[in-house]
Amino acid sequence: MIKDLKQSFFQVFAVTSVWITLLLTIFFNGQTIALSYLWNLIGISAIFALLFGVIYSGLWNYLTLKPITNILISSILNIVGGLTAVWLLSSEMFYLIAPWIPGMVILSITLHTIAFFVYAKMDAVKKAKELDDLIKNS
Repeated sequence: MIKDLKQSFFQVFAVTSVWITLLLTIFFNGQTIALSYLWNLIGISAIFALLFGVIYSGLWNYLTLKPITNILISSILNIVGGLTAVWLLSSEMFYLIAPWIPGMVILSITLHTIAFFVYAKMDAVKKAKELDDLIKNS
């Protein structure tokens, strides 16, 4: 488990770093940035890696909490991590979207709930197929 989470962390960290660098290159080409701003980009990558590489994987694959607990934890951490990443990218952008935080929380909980039920349905179908295959092969 630890090995999988560690590998997932570094994969998400690397992909996020490249993705943010690409976006900054496309949208802010020709502008200079302070070398200290690179720490913000590393922070954003670390937030995404912890959130999507470790926490989500741990919540949905390894921990056995109630579905509502997983949904609430993932929704709240998603909002907190996303807003922190936006603040690290641009504090002006953060203050621009701050009034929309209650709507983001509601949307996050709603979408996480839908995603959970879709994932649970797909997982149940997959497990039923595996059991059918085991029965046929026996």
